[in-house]
Amino acid sequence: MNEIQLIRHQLAEERKHASAVANACATALAAIAADAVTSGSPLAEFRQACVDYLVCVLAWFEERDQRLADVLRARLKPEDLVRHTLEEVLSCRGRSREALEKLEAAVAGSGGDRGNGWQDFLQYFNSVWSARRDALDALVAADSRPADWRAVAGIDADSILEERQRYALVRARMPPGITLAAVARGD
Repeated sequence: MNEIQLIRHQLAEERKHASAVANACATALAAIAADAVTSGSPLAEFRQACVDYLVCVLAWFEERDQRLADVLRARLKPEDLVRHTLEEVLSCRGRSREALEKLEAAVAGSGGDRGNGWQDFLQYFNSVWSARRDALDALVAADSRPADWRAVAGIDADSILEERQRYALVRARMPPGITLAAVARGD
């Protein structure tokens, strides 16, 4: 594998893991009122591990989008069609910041019905957020500059280790009957 393939592989793993965590957490909490998850319980520990994982990874994707915007402004002229297309996708709904807001609402238990906040988050994550990520991935896939990939992805050994540790903690805290299965995105 070359450097770009390694970076793309890690980005894909982060997306796959985030999808699995989001789906497992929403499944585990969908039918439970937010106040029914007692502090220190196995379900509360699982929820916290999921939230910590998702906050970290979604923040990384938000930062990557900002770096992508910075790289494209520095490298491409305003009249460049690729720049225009990327700017258009970057400005679409589906930002990680919006997914984090939905996650915050789910954790707070807002949304009326039990689990409605988690279903709102999951619906947004699996549709709007994922569609925007797919569009961005497709647009930047042709970039063959390792320096661009390094700058935008911000992936290093420490971040890979952190992601793996956070994911392992989610797996370790998983309640019986819940699995980590990512939703197929048509890959």
